[in-house]
Amino acid sequence: MTERAHAEGHAEEGAGTWSGSWVAERLGVGLTGDEALTGLLGLALRRNPKRAHLLVSNVLGKHVPQSPSVVHGHGVALGRRVRDLLGAEAAERAVVLGYAETATGLGHSVADGLGSAPYLHSTRRPVATVARAGGFEESHSHATSHLLLPEDPALLAGDGPLVLVDDEFSTGNTVLNTVRALHGRYPRKRYVVVALVDMRSPADAGRLDDFAREIGARVDLVTTASGTVQLPPGVLEKGQELVARHETAATDPTTEPTTDPTTGRVPAAAPSATVRRVELRWPHDVPDGGRHGFTPAHRARLEAALPAMAARIAEALPTGARRVLVLGFEELMYAPLRLAHALEQTVGGDVAVRYSTTTRSPVLAVDDPGYAIRTRLVFPAHDDPADGPGERYAYNVAGAGFDAVVAVVDSVADTPALHAPDGLPARLAAHVPHVLLAVVPSYVPGSPHAPERPSMLPEPLRGPDFSSYAPDEVGWLLQDLSDVTLEAPTEEREEAIQSGGAHYAESLPVEYQPSEQYQQLFHAALETSAARLARAVGAVTEIVLAERSPRPVLVSLARAGTPVGVLMRRWARFRHGLDLPHYAVSIVRGRGIDANALRWLADHHDPADVVFVDGWTGKGAITRELAAALRAFEDSDGITGFDPEIAVLADPGSCVRTYGTRDDFLIPSACLNSTVSGLISRTVLRADLVGPHDFHGAKFYRELAGADLSPAFLDAVSARFPEVTEAVDAQAKDLLSADRAPTWEGWAAVERISEEYGIHDVNLVKPGVGETTRVMLRRVPWKVLARAGAGADLDHVRLLAEQRGVPVEEVADLPYTCVGLIHPQYTRGATGADGKAVTL
Repeated sequence: MTERAHAEGHAEEGAGTWSGSWVAERLGVGLTGDEALTGLLGLALRRNPKRAHLLVSNVLGKHVPQSPSVVHGHGVALGRRVRDLLGAEAAERAVVLGYAETATGLGHSVADGLGSAPYLHSTRRPVATVARAGGFEESHSHATSHLLLPEDPALLAGDGPLVLVDDEFSTGNTVLNTVRALHGRYPRKRYVVVALVDMRSPADAGRLDDFAREIGARVDLVTTASGTVQLPPGVLEKGQELVARHETAATDPTTEPTTDPTTGRVPAAAPSATVRRVELRWPHDVPDGGRHGFTPAHRARLEAALPAMAARIAEALPTGARRVLVLGFEELMYAPLRLAHALEQTVGGDVAVRYSTTTRSPVLAVDDPGYAIRTRLVFPAHDDPADGPGERYAYNVAGAGFDAVVAVVDSVADTPALHAPDGLPARLAAHVPHVLLAVVPSYVPGSPHAPERPSMLPEPLRGPDFSSYAPDEVGWLLQDLSDVTLEAPTEEREEAIQSGGAHYAESLPVEYQPSEQYQQLFHAALETSAARLARAVGAVTEIVLAERSPRPVLVSLARAGTPVGVLMRRWARFRHGLDLPHYAVSIVRGRGIDANALRWLADHHDPADVVFVDGWTGKGAITRELAAALRAFEDSDGITGFDPEIAVLADPGSCVRTYGTRDDFLIPSACLNSTVSGLISRTVLRADLVGPHDFHGAKFYRELAGADLSPAFLDAVSARFPEVTEAVDAQAKDLLSADRAPTWEGWAAVERISEEYGIHDVNLVKPGVGETTRVMLRRVPWKVLARAGAGADLDHVRLLAEQRGVPVEEVADLPYTCVGLIHPQYTRGATGADGKAVTL
């Protein structure tokens, strides 16, 4: 039976059945009170020494998937009632406090209903850089320590009403503990307690009033419904016995089980779904929730960004999806809820969008229409919790007939444990055809002494609007200068550069249009070297995963590094099922790396996970440039953690430790310009175009689409991945055990060549096949030095040299396959009327 058929069967058999009847019949537990109570609540059982039964809300969005408009609407309605109770003046001064983990989203929704109230929720995740403003205990919970960590200590220090929000008000102990802890430190005259349901016993009903008189403050209670839970004698012991019996039955192979310990039922075998990442482009100045405070200004910015984020999710959904679940993560309830609500509005009535979250609470699952928790998925904690590793759960997801699940986590939880074979996405993929992963950047308050930054940096540019790469292949941290005329004749540029009149990054060379003969050489070279390239891609990626980060953020140096970054990303997905983030940034010799791009990366990712990627090394100038730029960035911004070590496909200059090979061979992406690099120009840095708060620029040559070979190059190399897997494993193993310390022999060779040939400027000596090709395509070449006996790797260089009248000189003992020499002391008289080089 398919998951959808199973779900439809559930719906038929469950119609009209109260989801608390199974527990009520077996334990004698009952609910009395408002007529709406049984529609709001079901019952389940959990292994807990203090309370066996669990009230399961149908409108909270925690254990039971529900329409996000229903979930958010209940919280907003409660907030409006609080506003009416307080009056306009007091409501303007109110602060809302929600409880982790279950009520973080509800509390935030109540704050939405109040309108202008800042919001804070308690947390079980300590943050070293934030001082505690208080804490309290939750007496009946399995995890009791609640921390209050507002970024602004004054948030709780005002004298306006404090609105405390929980999902249920059962004994009042949690609220009393909270108010007692806060009132001694921040006394105020009025508190409002808000809950979906008031389930206090008659004995507990008067405690709140007594406590209010004790502290000399007014305490009001606002709920959606009220009632009591009827518990017969011995219910705790009977409940524990029932839980034990059903858990034993689920694992006893001699018993026909109704549930199993991981799904709550006997699932039909299902093929694993693919897990794809959706980039939300979460606004960098909006916290992921209320852990450190969430202001009305944050709310306004989030509201403005939600439609675009929902549209990106909708675009990533599989065609024909009819039922979609947005699954939040423990305390991260509000952000997924609002994304789900916006998605619901985006896709309209044709798609049923539901919302729920994962949880720390262990609950028995029983596949019965009269029981609130019908299935459960079990997976390990993946956010390095303060209380150590443990199981986490997703309820009522398996068997619910979802066509897709959008799992939303914060970046702290986007760890190797999440992506492990037993992690949440893998568990979901066994039951749902399509799994999408969206990561919201975890907000951690920064230092108050941090330098002023731009108010907002734009989101990365992506194809097809910018570049011919697919949008998930790379995000360009650049600004689009496509409409600006930047090209200048090669000879004019060379004269300006060498005379000191201009920097090479202030203009662009005219794009080289390859002849038919040259294109044939490119295709022949690609066919010959694709497997060799695939091995190098696999090897460098395996080294990065083993030594740098199990979940790296690939940041390629535009533009030569970008095809390599895309291929490394493809290898990680092919070999390990990882969907790595990948961006391209600008670095300019003599000017450093784009600092605004670094700021954007630090806002969205852990700098320690960033791995800079380039195609190859020449003499190591960019390696040194990056190291110096990152030191300067640490001094200016106080942001640390970026590793200057570049990962490259080929390191013939012996400049880095992370590489796929040190052979100097033809990398076909070096043979062409934009037509093998997503139709993107090299990057531009010019003061009249790039301001202090702008990304560096580049052009998208849309008009060259007919000549674009970028996808063909990537596909040709990645098609060889299956056949080189064993060779990659062996090559990576050898490299990981080898001494890979840089020797910088390439730099020494360049210095020697510069002096021997009377150039006296190492910047005019471009070693290696890739750099020599660049000289031929973008600069004014003088000579090519070729290693004696170099073969087909130099066919394209020889052809270009012939076309431009550049002599090729064979040299013994050259550490590179070839070296390109730029014409020294260049003036336009150094080329003849035919544009060919004139010998000095």
